[in-house]
Parts: sequence; structure tokens; C-alpha cells
Amino acid sequence: MATFAKPENALKRAEELINVGQKQDALQALHGIITSKRYRAWQKTLERIMFKYVELCVDMRRGRFAKDGLIQYRIICQQVNISSLEEVIKHFMHLATEKAEHARSQAQALEEALDFDDLEADKRPEDLMLSYVSGEKGKDRSDRELVTPWFKLLWETYRTVLEILRNNSKLEALYAMTAHRAFQFCKQYKRTTEFRRLCEIIRNHLANHNKYRDQRDRPDLSAPESLQLYLDTRFEQLKVATELQLWQEAFRSVEDIYGLMCIVKKTPKASFLVIYYAKLTRIFWISSSHIYHAFSWLKLFTLQKSFNKNLTQKDLQLIASSVVLAALSVPPYDRSHGASHMELENQKERNLRVANLIGFIVDPRSETREVLSRSSLLSKLVLKSVMSCVTQEVRDLYHILEHEFSPLDLALKVQPLLMKISKLGGKLSSASSVPEIQLSEYIPSLEKLATLRLLQQVSRVYQVMKIETLTGMIPFFDFSVVEKISVDAVKHNFISMKVDHRKGAVLFGSQGLESEGIRAHLSVFAESLTKARSMVIPPTMKALKHGETLTSLTETVDKEHKRLLARKSIIEKRKEEQERQLLEMEREEESRRLKQQKITEEAERKRLAAKYAQRRNQRILKEIEERELEEAQQLLKEAGKRGKKKGKKPIMEGEKITKQTLMEMALNEQLKERQEMEKKLQKLAKTMDHLERAKREEASPLVEAAFQQRLVEEKAQHEHFQQLEIEQSRQRHAGDLEKKKRLSRMMKDKETFQQRVFSKREAEYKKMKKEQEDRINQIIQSRQQERETRRKMICYLKIEEERQKKLRAEEEARQREEAERRKKEEAERRAKLDEIAEKQRQRERELEEKERQRREEVLRGTPASLSPIRPTESPSSPRSSKPGLVTATAASPSPGKYVPRHLRERITGGPQSPPSPDHDRWGRQDDRPSTDRWRSTTFGGGGAPRSTWPSSRR
Repeated sequence: MATFAKPENALKRAEELINVGQKQDALQALHGIITSKRYRAWQKTLERIMFKYVELCVDMRRGRFAKDGLIQYRIICQQVNISSLEEVIKHFMHLATEKAEHARSQAQALEEALDFDDLEADKRPEDLMLSYVSGEKGKDRSDRELVTPWFKLLWETYRTVLEILRNNSKLEALYAMTAHRAFQFCKQYKRTTEFRRLCEIIRNHLANHNKYRDQRDRPDLSAPESLQLYLDTRFEQLKVATELQLWQEAFRSVEDIYGLMCIVKKTPKASFLVIYYAKLTRIFWISSSHIYHAFSWLKLFTLQKSFNKNLTQKDLQLIASSVVLAALSVPPYDRSHGASHMELENQKERNLRVANLIGFIVDPRSETREVLSRSSLLSKLVLKSVMSCVTQEVRDLYHILEHEFSPLDLALKVQPLLMKISKLGGKLSSASSVPEIQLSEYIPSLEKLATLRLLQQVSRVYQVMKIETLTGMIPFFDFSVVEKISVDAVKHNFISMKVDHRKGAVLFGSQGLESEGIRAHLSVFAESLTKARSMVIPPTMKALKHGETLTSLTETVDKEHKRLLARKSIIEKRKEEQERQLLEMEREEESRRLKQQKITEEAERKRLAAKYAQRRNQRILKEIEERELEEAQQLLKEAGKRGKKKGKKPIMEGEKITKQTLMEMALNEQLKERQEMEKKLQKLAKTMDHLERAKREEASPLVEAAFQQRLVEEKAQHEHFQQLEIEQSRQRHAGDLEKKKRLSRMMKDKETFQQRVFSKREAEYKKMKKEQEDRINQIIQSRQQERETRRKMICYLKIEEERQKKLRAEEEARQREEAERRKKEEAERRAKLDEIAEKQRQRERELEEKERQRREEVLRGTPASLSPIRPTESPSSPRSSKPGLVTATAASPSPGKYVPRHLRERITGGPQSPPSPDHDRWGRQDDRPSTDRWRSTTFGGGGAPRSTWPSSRR
């Protein structure tokens, strides 16, 4: 793998490779830069490299390369510039989605192009052959060839992004957006398997997030923004699961939402809870869990009524009607009747789990089956004032099925109400979270409930009834369906009845003397008589003497109130004192009990340890004895069997015998048996030898006769097969001649077709050859242009070097003239100074002592032009005035300028110090050589290879 001094060089090299069609090499070059440890500091060039890298990965469908590169880039920019990683990931997903959509549109266009307008036209031979061979349709083949690879890449893209962002608190929004897009992908293309995997991936990410809490960049679920993003993702997962009709996955999504709420211990917004319970109602209805379905509807109704102020009265009425009908759809009997203890425990655990999901707080120590029951549900309907919001038909139906006793015409009353209810429902307003409600889906359950109520009431009144009469009373079902319903009700102890098909009658039996109907029949009868008496003879109201009673009543109430307050305070003091004494006694008793318990436990532990050791030793000894006894008995049995076979006296069980004795006896017996067997075998072998020799002597003439007879038969058979083969060859030859005569008529057509195919292929060959020649000519011209440009550049460099050399020579001559001029000026300036000094000394000698002060003032006031003048520029140092060094300095090349080898060898002197950069011919000022782009180009033809340039200029 090539190494690059700068990332920019790798990017430039990759673009060159892409232009010549070598995408794999370009991808490898960029991959080496991204995974290299030399470039761990983030810079803008790395971002451009990543953009090019993901584009190549998408074009070549290399998902693993993309994942590896993104992981390395995350390490680079995690702490420096995380927004760069976000932009790269967005670009990656955009490219994958765009490619998948393009492939899908291309497949659709291909199918539309293959759609013939002529319905009578035959199919193409290629389509017929493919259909017979593969059994696939054209659309299936085009999807498999065009669409499926890009869809796989898109799915792998989503998985890669989710895996990279799963523990990144700074890119939680991007993680949520990726999950939403993956859900929409599964929903749009009906990808149920990928949806299940996606849900499992997100679920595992959250589980690992809760398991490893010491990670540095772990998202904080206690933050409101993070919690909202996670909840949005789960609710989107729930919506897509219900739309794809993956009800099991939808229930798991509900459990995920509930688990998330339990982790953060915070209730989400009411708008989300409404969607949550709306989906729960659908899930439980599909799973035929009517009791959970009804409780979910009740919770949804409560939320809508409390928090949705924009809900219309009609929508609220439909929701309340759904709640009541869902409650009525619950079977009126307990299905756990007659169940085992294990089944009851499982039912209790399931009820606790579902109660927590629905939002009902239940005490786990109580009987949860009674809490989530039909009776408790109907009582909650009354407490929540649901019946006041329902339609009149639903209210009448509820009253008939739950409170009225009319066994003969119950079904006739219910039937018109059910017909009206089946027409109710439809789409709700936009303010409601439930888009549509259809009450007709509850009709089968309500008809079954009406049938059960009718059977229950009839069983209380009648003992025997004809089947025809009962069938006429139930207009919903045939008697076969009624019989199935009644069997289920009898099984769960709801009614007691028998069907006698021979007599055509139904027998209703009592459920025992302790049944509800018989146990309370007297109280019900008394209440009915009291109501009838009050209706016939209304009671007279007695006038109260208010004036006499109110005064004494007020005084009595005050006294009683004071007495009760005093008594209450006394009772509370006594209770406090008694509780304090009891608490002290309990503490003392508890301390004594704990001490005694420790002593008892220690003694018991020692006793159990000793007893356990003793038992273990006894058990080991007993096992050894039993094993030896079993082996001895087995040997005894074997010895007895052998003794019976040989006529020997068997060993009696009462005789005293040991294991060692039995083993010795068994070995002796085995040795004797082996010797006897060897003698028998020797005798048998000698007998077999004599028999075999006699048989072969007798069979020898018979074998010879059989051989001669077989020779005659095989000769006759060979002649017969030869004649048969000759006849078949003549017949095949005649058939081939007939076939040749028949096919000779098609020879002209065959030659015509062959000529047409040859001409077509020749034309294609000429066309391809011409295109190849044009391409080769273009390449030759381009290489000639490159060589011409290179020659011009070399010529220009030589001219430029000569010009620079001439300029340096002129500069050296100018410097020498300047040095001579400065020397002359310095000599003149020194002569003038000496003359001025001499004049000054003469003037000083003429002045007198008394004029000292005036002379000093004159001396201080001397003009500046008469003071010694120092040169502003010192002459060149002796070192710099040497011609060798000046020549070397002037001839030293500027930094970044290319100097040929033969010119560098002429330069003499010490190490060169690079002067300031100079402008090139086009006015460009740069520290790089102007010929870099020519040296980085791979010359073709007669150009010098790239390896001949200096390694520092690559």
C-alpha cells in the first residue's frame, strides 16, 4: 500500500484512479489514509476524504468497508468535531437511499418497457426459456437483479449507522432519525423480517446501555431531550408494527415503552399515552383478550376526556360506546374454573404484567384475577361516568343484558338494537387520536353474550324445552352454534343443561342448593313484595314539630361533640402509652430471641455437620459392600449356569462362599473350556479337510462338462446378437438417409441465416475495432500533447535558469561597484574630518583662559555638519566580500525551485541559505515548485517513469 506525506495527496491520487476506472485501488488508498495512525488529528481534508470514501463504498456496494471507515472516523472526530461525523453519516444514508430509489424506478421502467401493446403477439423466445427454466416472472427477475442488491446495501447502511451511534450522547437525534427512516423503509417495502431484526437491534442497544453504565459517551436517559427521542422511536416502532400487522412485535414494542417509562420513572405526555392505549386496544382485540381490550378502552376514554379539550361530543360518545361494548364483549363467566394450580399462577402473573402495561396499580399479594374481571370492569364504568356519555342504543343494550330478566323475548329485544349499533361508527375528527371506530366489530361477541344471557335466564325458569322453541327464541345462530356456545358455558360452570337429540329437547338442571339463584330467592321475593306494596299503598308523611325539637337538639349536639373530643384525646393518650410499652417489650423480646436463635443455629449447624459426615461415611461403606455383593452374585449365577450345562453340581446359595473363591473358580472353568474348545476345533478342521478333498474330486468332471456346454451356448448367442446388430445398423442407415433428404430442403435457409449472422457480427466487429482505434488514437494524441508540454516545460526551465544565472552575475557586478564606491566615499569623508579637526585645534590655542566659558559654549554650539559623521551602512564584511561566497549565495536556488543536477554540481561553497521566495513567470508566488503537477503525472510513451524523480518531490 502506498504511503502519502499528506492526506491531500491521497485524495488527489484517488480522484486520478477513479478517472481511469480503478475504483478498487482508489478505495484502498482512502481506506489506508483513514485507518492510518499518522492522521489521528482531525482536519478538513479528512472530511472531504470521508465524503469521497462513502461515495466509493456506495457505488461498489462495499458495506463492510464503509462501516470500518466510519468507526475509524468516529474515533478521530469524537472529541474535536462531532458535527463532521454527522454530516458524513447523513451523506452516506442519502447516497444509499438515492441508489435504492433509482434502482427501483429503473426496474419499474424496465417492466413498463416490456409491456406489449399487442395482446395477440407471442412472447419473446428469451422470456419463454427463462420462464421454463427458472419459473420466475419478469418482474421477479428484474427485482432480483436490479433492486435487491441496492436494498441490501440500504438495509446494511441503516444497521451500520445504528451500530456506530448507539452509545453517542452527542448524536442522539441522528440515531433517532436513522431508526425512523429504517422503520419507514420496512413499512414502505413490507419488509417484516428486517423489521423484527431492527426492533431486536434497538432493544439490545437499550439493554446494553442500561447494563454498562460506566461508559464515557453514554446517553443520559434522565435528560428530557434524550427521553423524548427514545420514546418517539418506540412509538414509531409501535405504529409501524401495527401497520405491518406484526402483533407480537407490537406487543413487544409496548413492553419496551413500559420498560423505558419504568427506567426513567417518568410518565410521558398525554398525547403519547393516547397513542399507546389506542394501539393496545387493537393488539388485545386481535389476540382475543377481551378483558384487556376493554380495560385499555377504559383507560383511553379517561385520557381523552381529561386532556383532550378539543374532542367533540360525537367523538366522545363513540369512544364511550366502544368502552361499554368492549366490556360487554367479555365472556360473563370465569375461564379459570377447574384449572390447575400452575395454570392459575400463570394467569395471575399474566394479569399482573398486563395490568402494569395498561396502567392499573394492583397489589401482587391479592387475587389479581378478581381485580381484572368483568364485574370490576362494569363497576369502573359506573364510577368513571362512562354510561352518561354513550348513545341511547348502547345504554338500552347494557340495561337489557345486565339488569333485565326476560328469558322469552331477550333476543328479540336485543336484535334491533344490534342492527342500529352496527351502523354506528366511522372516521373521527382530527382532534381524536383514534382515526376510526367501527362498532360493528363487537356484534358477534354481543350476539354470543345475548345467547348466554338467554340460556341463563331460561335455565332458571324452565326445566325442559324443545329445541325448536329454543331455536326460535335465538334468531342470531343456528342450533349447532348455540350448542357449541352452551358447551363452553357448561364447561366453565356458567349454566347447567343437557341436549337430548333423540327426544328433541333441552334439559336444564339446577346447579345445587348453594347456587346464587336459590340462596337469595326469598330476599328477592321480599324486596319485590315491598316495592309492590309501596306502589299500591303509599306511606303517609308525619309532620314534624320543628320548634320543640331544634333547640334541645342543638344543645345535645354541642355537649355530645365536646364529650367525644375529650374521649378521643384520652383514648389517643392511652394508645400512645400502650404502644410505647409494647414497643419496648417487643425490642427486649426480639433481642433475647436473636441471641437464643444464634446459639440454637450454631449448635444445629455443628450437629448437622457431624451427622452429615457420619452419614457420608456410612453411605460410602454401604455402597462398597453392595457393589462387592452384586459382583459375587453375578459370578455365582454364571458359575451355576455353566455347571448345569456340563452336568456338574451347582453351588448352593446357602454355602459359605467369597468373591475371591468365585473368581478363582470362574478362571479355572474358563481355562478348561478354552482347552476343550481348541481340541474340538482341531478335530473339526481335519474332518473338513477330508470332506472338501472328496467333494472336489467328485465335482471335477462335472465342472469340465458344464464349461464345454457354456462355450457352445455363448457361441450361438454371439452369432444371434451379431445378426441383430447388423439388422439394426441397416435400419438406422435407412432412417438417416431419409432424414438427410428431408433436411436438405432447409439448407438454403440455414446458409441464409448463417450469412446474416456472420454479416451482423462482422459489422459489430468493425464498429468495435474502429472505436478501439479511435480510442487508441486519442490516447496517442494525449500522450503526444503531454510529451510536447513536458518538452516545452523543460525548455522553459533551461531558459529560466540561464536568465537567473545572468541576473545573478549582474547582481554580483553591481555589488562590487557599490563596494568600491563606498570605499572612495569613506576615504573622502575621513580626509574632511581630519581637516576640520586641525582647524579646531588652532582656534583653541588662540583663545584665552578668561574666555573658557565662552569657548565651551562655542564648542557646544558647533553645527552637526561639522561633527564626525559615521556611515549609516557599514561596508561589507570581509567574509561577504569573498567572490566564492558571493557566487554561492547568488547561485543558491530559491526554496521550492527545481535545479537540474548538472547545475547543482557547479555550485561551490558552504551550505546554502534559501533566499525569500520569488515570483514565477505568471506572477504566482508559492512555496511549491511550479512543476509539481507535471511531476505527479504518470507519463506515457517515451516519458520518464515516475520513480526517476527525486523522492522528496513525489
